[in-house]
Amino acid sequence: MNRPSTAPALFVSHGAPTFALEPGLLGPKLKRLGEQLSRLTAVAVVSAHWQTASVQVMRTAAPGTIHDFGGFPPALYRMQYPAPGAPALADETGALLEAAGFEVTFDERRGLDHGVWVPLLYLLPAAQVPVFQVSLPFASDAEQALELGQALKPLRQRGILVMGSGSLTHNLREMGQSDPGHTSYALEFTAWVRRQVQERNIEALTDYRRRAPHALRAHPTEEHFLPLLVAVGAGGDENVDVIDGGMTYGVLSMESYVFGGPAAG
Repeated sequence: MNRPSTAPALFVSHGAPTFALEPGLLGPKLKRLGEQLSRLTAVAVVSAHWQTASVQVMRTAAPGTIHDFGGFPPALYRMQYPAPGAPALADETGALLEAAGFEVTFDERRGLDHGVWVPLLYLLPAAQVPVFQVSLPFASDAEQALELGQALKPLRQRGILVMGSGSLTHNLREMGQSDPGHTSYALEFTAWVRRQVQERNIEALTDYRRRAPHALRAHPTEEHFLPLLVAVGAGGDENVDVIDGGMTYGVLSMESYVFGGPAAG
């Protein structure tokens, strides 16, 4: 019987929902990464788009595709990602999180939000690998998101890809504006984060609101940055590869990171 190989941890910038229709630089790189991931048991995702009072784990057997957005092209609402769920693995994950001190409940009906299925359309387009979500508590700060990732790290030994899905920059009020200064601030923030991730400067990353250039402008609210800390925690001190996804809509950095896995090119 083949034992599952150790899976990586991944932070992916899912950007706007239109990423599903416009692959840009990141889509093909996620596709190449997915082609190199062998014998995955499942994918466990902490998405910016599922926040709850305490940690919840999704144990839906056949999760639906949630179109949790409005005002986008009709083609987006026809897209489906029919991956199976993983109730048994969700139960094991809940026990793992409880052992780490988290209060855990389960959701039996939740589907996959667009922070999950949009990047997985590129990473695992066949939708054959089971997928389940772990929620991000509303009260989480960067240190607590890091602790959540550290608690999920043992899943990787079971062949479960631990994925944090957010956006390296996420100021939607500035999307599409033409002032090149908007792009420069997002680039400066992205470069700062890249350096801290590569140098494993956890202290700086957890204090990014004070230390990073333009942090409050890049993230008026924190929920799209915190999945990065989940991935950093799950990745530990293993090698990190940068996936340069470029910039979309002028201010949305699509930069992503793979920890302990193959390079995405």
